[in-house]
Amino acid sequence: MTNPGSAFAALSAGLLGDTPQRDYSRKLSLFNAFAKPELRPLIASVGLAPGMRILDAGCGTGEALPWLLDEVKPSGSVVGIDLAAAHVDAARIYASAKIEVLQGDLLTAHLEPASIDFIWCVNTINHFRDPIQGVIYLSTLLRPGGRIALGQSSLVPEMYFAWDSRLERVTNEAVREYYRDRYRLSEQDLTAVRSIVGLLRRAQLRNVTSRTLMIERVSPLCPADTAYLCEVIFRDTWGERLRPYLSDADYAELVRLCDSRHPQFALHRPDFHFLQSFSLAVGELQP
Repeated sequence: MTNPGSAFAALSAGLLGDTPQRDYSRKLSLFNAFAKPELRPLIASVGLAPGMRILDAGCGTGEALPWLLDEVKPSGSVVGIDLAAAHVDAARIYASAKIEVLQGDLLTAHLEPASIDFIWCVNTINHFRDPIQGVIYLSTLLRPGGRIALGQSSLVPEMYFAWDSRLERVTNEAVREYYRDRYRLSEQDLTAVRSIVGLLRRAQLRNVTSRTLMIERVSPLCPADTAYLCEVIFRDTWGERLRPYLSDADYAELVRLCDSRHPQFALHRPDFHFLQSFSLAVGELQP
């Protein structure tokens, strides 16, 4: 049998430097623990049913695999696939008779056409070099009437510093500049994914719907929220890498706000208020 993904080999995920050897499993696990209170009810709201076969496209470290299975038990099953070997190793702790975890490029994997009822694809389409062709390929995996759910964080800018919108703005601009330089990307490369509704419609999916919710946190924070914000945002997204993109004064202020030992540490402020959007667009294959 010809692999239907072979025609898409040139479109392999990798816009943001992904390879089978790349490992950011800690970051993925922290995000899933942080966003679990919002993601689990969102999964429960999309109308899954017992007996369905679900694909988690870009499953990362796999925390969503049992959440998806809970919606299709006892007769349903879930397949997760991710490019990075380290992520798959982490995800395989969830493997069972009903959960299969595969390692490989999503666009060239040996997945049976017309074999999936629902595709859950969260914070993945932004890694594709050609998102529309990626969605078109995913649609070939659907049974008639099957659906694709594209989820993306932060289509609306986050609020980190409720008390200082200017510093928040220049920090977000610095992050965008850093990613453009690191990956040699244009602004359009980084913003094309904003049209998740448009991607589904251009792939000829129908009955497209979209829902955006806010992940909202205020102080005092639980350990999962603190770990995500400190490690994924304050340290990995910001930190030393932003120094060339900020004025000396702004960088010094950012460092103080990110330092848990400093009296101005953001997460210890009584006015700390964090907002991050999460958008989910769902489209259906023509029956």
